[in-house]
Amino acid sequence: MKIGVPKEFFGDGINEEVKSSLLKAIEVYKELGVEIEEFSLDIAKYALATYYIIACAEASSNLGRFDGIRYGYRTENFTNLKELFRNSRSEGFGAEVKRRIILGTYVLSSGYYDAYYKKAQKVRTLVQNEFTKGFEKYDVILTPTSPITAFKIGEKSNNPLEMYLSDICTVSVNIAGLPRIIYAIWTK
Repeated sequence: MKIGVPKEFFGDGINEEVKSSLLKAIEVYKELGVEIEEFSLDIAKYALATYYIIACAEASSNLGRFDGIRYGYRTENFTNLKELFRNSRSEGFGAEVKRRIILGTYVLSSGYYDAYYKKAQKVRTLVQNEFTKGFEKYDVILTPTSPITAFKIGEKSNNPLEMYLSDICTVSVNIAGLPRIIYAIWTK
């Protein structure tokens, strides 16, 4: 068995506790006779922007049906159809969902579709191709799941940028359409 370790996932922004856990896992695999090799998956640097363009576009198009009439939350505060739509969506969606819908609507709009969404889909294909090349050589590609250790529920919800950055290690795998196995080494 051969495990590839992309060096881009072990650089700046990955906290020491996460790095330490991964290095321990690598040592366990080496002791079991697994060959470990560092390699470059440099397309990963484009994955975060690509992911947020595609995810927001998909959120926008998929959540459009939640109008309070047939799907989703329905407000009790309305006097006409326009108010029903506006109030149902305003009350029924949280700040992050609204943010993604607005960004997604923008990247899908006329004049921006080619510049953002279409380009992001092309980059998605490049990311998929890079992983395919990696899997031609390695049985497993080992990366951290998050650049930081787990935080408490709601702890970072007021800081969207911190929340987005916590996704940095998973988005390339997500946009490549790959399954992800999370393995933890528990020490006493």
